[in-house]
Amino acid sequence: MTPAVDIEAAIARMSDQLSSRLERHPLMVGIHTGGVWVAERLHKKLGLKEALGTLDISFYRDDFTRVGMNPQVRTSQLPVNVENRHLILVDDVLHTGRTIRAALNEIFDYGRPASVMLACLIERGGRELPIEPQVVGERISLGKNQHVKLLGPDKLELRIQEANG
Repeated sequence: MTPAVDIEAAIARMSDQLSSRLERHPLMVGIHTGGVWVAERLHKKLGLKEALGTLDISFYRDDFTRVGMNPQVRTSQLPVNVENRHLILVDDVLHTGRTIRAALNEIFDYGRPASVMLACLIERGGRELPIEPQVVGERISLGKNQHVKLLGPDKLELRIQEANG
């Protein structure tokens, strides 16, 4: 059975959680692609003044041999220096934790932030690394062979897919 997730309600919950925890002048950074779509909505809801940053972690992944290179590599754009800044790192789905590890590696190549708060639209089981979000839109339980994909960018939709094999 596919869990029903109200994306807009989940983003509103994330916005509420973030608004009570914001440091002064945070820099929000979305991970391509779904994390950027979620970050765009959060950035607008929170009325953040600093431009939104984006990361493409393709070259920082540790699973090239398993999943291959992402054919659509995008550029990372951090609008300001991250040194001593409070960052809000946004992703669409937290599963194994490997995407977040790659994003942190890339961020630290740009500088040493004062703090990084992780905000994820969807948190599901299956963690392989000790990574935990501080802000979550929705927690869902899925079977081992199920995967979550966020479709967008205009109207966000969650799709649960059965993995082959």
